[in-house]
Amino acid sequence: MREILPGVYQWSWFSQEKGCDFNGHLVVSGAERVMIDPPPMPEDDRTRLQQLGPIDCIVLTNRDHVRESEAYRKLFKTTVLAPEADAPLMEIKIDRTFKDGDLLPGSLKAIHIPDGKSPGESALFLDRGKGTLILGDALIGKPPGRLNLMAPEKYKDPSKAREGIRVLLNYRFDSILVGDGASILTGGKRAVDKFLGS
Repeated sequence: MREILPGVYQWSWFSQEKGCDFNGHLVVSGAERVMIDPPPMPEDDRTRLQQLGPIDCIVLTNRDHVRESEAYRKLFKTTVLAPEADAPLMEIKIDRTFKDGDLLPGSLKAIHIPDGKSPGESALFLDRGKGTLILGDALIGKPPGRLNLMAPEKYKDPSKAREGIRVLLNYRFDSILVGDGASILTGGKRAVDKFLGS
């Protein structure tokens, strides 16, 4: 686990099946600590995380990013939040749901991504510094330095899914932290523009 932006930590677990890293993030905002889409974490990272203080909650961006949430809910004695539209599709208990525009712990704003892979697909916006977006499966960082959709069969309508990404351009951001693949720490908005061909 490393601090990739001020108050934002990332750890990764390599998926042999997908051929890329699955990333988890921890946002520290004042006294609040929020874990996002947590994949498996090495023991030394868990120890370091516990040293940073209590985890206020775990936020999931979509139905497929449950990952290690149940284990970490128990380990850190915390709660799990998920998009309202995806919560009924998840196999674990969700303590609280959110929808587009909601302000979540850690000063994170929920952004619903229309026509995504799941009905509740969401991004999280952190409005500090030059702005940061944290994505689940809305876009993946593969190959490194570029953003892409997942395989077309993951969507009901890939062209609509692509257009749904435009909602991100309503926000001011420089960094994009992805759930799958390589994050883009600077020039994130340009990378979204390039992906959309705009």
